[in-house]
Amino acid sequence: IVHDYLSNSSILEMAKPGTEFIDVGKKPGNPTPQELINSLLVHLGSQHLNVVRLKGGDPFVFGRGGEELQVLAAQGIPFEVVPGVTAACGVAAFAGIPLTHRDHAQSCLFVTGHLKDNSVDLNWTSLAQPHQTVVIYMGITGLDSIARELQAAGLPGDTPAALIYRATWPQQQIFCTTVHDLPATAVRHHVKPPTLLVIGSVVGLIPPELRPTD
Repeated sequence: IVHDYLSNSSILEMAKPGTEFIDVGKKPGNPTPQELINSLLVHLGSQHLNVVRLKGGDPFVFGRGGEELQVLAAQGIPFEVVPGVTAACGVAAFAGIPLTHRDHAQSCLFVTGHLKDNSVDLNWTSLAQPHQTVVIYMGITGLDSIARELQAAGLPGDTPAALIYRATWPQQQIFCTTVHDLPATAVRHHVKPPTLLVIGSVVGLIPPELRPTD
């Protein structure tokens, strides 16, 4: 089992005795190079082993599963894809946030806030449109830019936002704030990865019993 950093240990415990576990998680500050993962999958697959590439979410939504599939296909190694539930859907549902709602959001965008060349390269105008929900993966390190650029593109600073840390885990924490206050909220609560960012009026629909206290 070649697993990611966020693979739940309770799932790994389901493996049969004698299973080899290989951790290739992209840990903050010490990521496993994708090229190394690709080579490892090819190496294991070429030995005709029963290999499971376990990801925390859907392999084809910001999971680099497509890149790994291309490498295996190019080497003629057979594979089967088992779909998962991407973090945007699973995290939001567990936190009580409907990503779409007839009165609030008629569309939903999934984007990555992962920094590239020390900048967050996103289409800010499209993200600042009304009546939609925006879910940003890997956006913690770019919160200053995200908050600033969204407001510059026309999104009101008082638009509700939520930072959801380690969703579905015992350590889960939800920090409700606004787009303007995103950076300050993250600093005040020492929010770190893995955290998902949800922006839009749907954040205000979190049921009272699930709503955190600041």
